[in-house]
Amino acid sequence: MASESEGQVIGCHSVQQWKDQLQKAHDSKKLVVVDFTASWCGPCRFIAPIFAEIAKHTPHVLFLKVDVDEVKDVAEEFKIHAMPSFVFLKEGKEVDRVVGAKKEDLQATVNKHISAVTA
Repeated sequence: MASESEGQVIGCHSVQQWKDQLQKAHDSKKLVVVDFTASWCGPCRFIAPIFAEIAKHTPHVLFLKVDVDEVKDVAEEFKIHAMPSFVFLKEGKEVDRVVGAKKEDLQATVNKHISAVTA
């Protein structure tokens, strides 16, 4: 079980864990950033510590990690075809997406949606 403390990346290893985390985020109106990843994906391994670092510095955003092979239903629901894919959700709806291990794009997109929340 992943740590529930703020500023962490929480792994969702089942559809139920995924639904539980989304419900919590929806109730608190948090921005959710989901890293769709795969254990065999080199670029995913490259970006994982960067994603974790962004999460550490952005505790008011919920960061989730979903392995596309482990939780196929969720990956299919979001039509994930390339890894890593980062999907941004607000109140359960997709508001943005970054495909690929693009550190600058990922940080910029997080910042864009944070400023939209705090503005």
